[in-house]
Amino acid sequence: MQRRFIAAAVFLLAGCGAMETADYYFQGASGQLDILAKSRPIAEVIGDSPDDALKQRLRKVQEIRAFASRELSLPDNASYTRYADLGRPFVVWNVFATPELSLEPRQWCFPIAGCVSYRGYFNEKDARDEAARLAAAGQDVWVSGVPAYSTLGYFDDPVLSTFVRWPEVEVARMVFHELAHQVVYVKDDTQFNESFAAAVEDVGVRRWLELQGNAQLDAQFERNERLRAVFRDLVRDTRAHLAEVYASDMSDAGKRERKRQAFADMRASYERAKAGEPGLAGYDRWFAGIANAGPNNASVASMGLYTGQIPAFKALLAAEDGHLDRFYSRVKALAQRPKSERDAVLAEALRLATPATAEARP
Repeated sequence: MQRRFIAAAVFLLAGCGAMETADYYFQGASGQLDILAKSRPIAEVIGDSPDDALKQRLRKVQEIRAFASRELSLPDNASYTRYADLGRPFVVWNVFATPELSLEPRQWCFPIAGCVSYRGYFNEKDARDEAARLAAAGQDVWVSGVPAYSTLGYFDDPVLSTFVRWPEVEVARMVFHELAHQVVYVKDDTQFNESFAAAVEDVGVRRWLELQGNAQLDAQFERNERLRAVFRDLVRDTRAHLAEVYASDMSDAGKRERKRQAFADMRASYERAKAGEPGLAGYDRWFAGIANAGPNNASVASMGLYTGQIPAFKALLAAEDGHLDRFYSRVKALAQRPKSERDAVLAEALRLATPATAEARP
């Protein structure tokens, strides 16, 4: 029944646009069905898998999943109670695009998810072909492999091979983040959705670590947080500088030169930071960019989409004294308001927050 429903939806959607659109929806439906077909109950995998490391990790995932609903008030459903081995490094590849002299990401609109600032493909080649097409049209493009995504509760999202063997803290982070999307999701506002989920993910991981009482995990978390902060600061500063450049009245030729220099400066800053903290080398791939062309507007803009409003959401949570149920209710009410009002409320929450409750901007 599920397969027939999706197939029917695909062909109905195809009737509304060109064949290229029909092909895109078909690959999306086929990719989702493939994941569902490959998923098995975690208890079943633990019972018959010869991979002891996988079984141990899946037992830990069961603990993380129970904690998510019990302690974080995240949905108590069948999501992340099944496991799927996809046999590839990422579940989807997202394509981001911006104009040459702008940080405003291109949007693609879909019937259920609304308008989002990326386009996802289950096949890496398809994603890179789309990126090449957009680049040929003069846009900055970025392709990002994605280890997990949320179907917003429409399906029972499984734990995937693409992230299950990550460090424990990162697996917990992933589960909390994706479940948060089932709590609140606003059409046409990628930054709101991703920043909310990232804020829930952060507080969730911190509370989970408190329960574990494991010094090794605590050290792993703190180190990763330091590395993320360095990277986010580099991207944030570059994004802010570029925004000023693109909004200025200088000529396009001047903007291009400032753009080139801004990315050269960011790369130089990264190399200096990496010399003092070798762990930052994990971001080498991001700095290499597509075909080693380096960062561009699209890659910088994509980071802003995922992190831009995290401090504001943390400020809202602090205003509720850390009570997640009250925080969720407040965010749900906020989600019903127009985007301009949502942004204003979040900005005001951040302004009123004390340094103890609002971290430095990501």
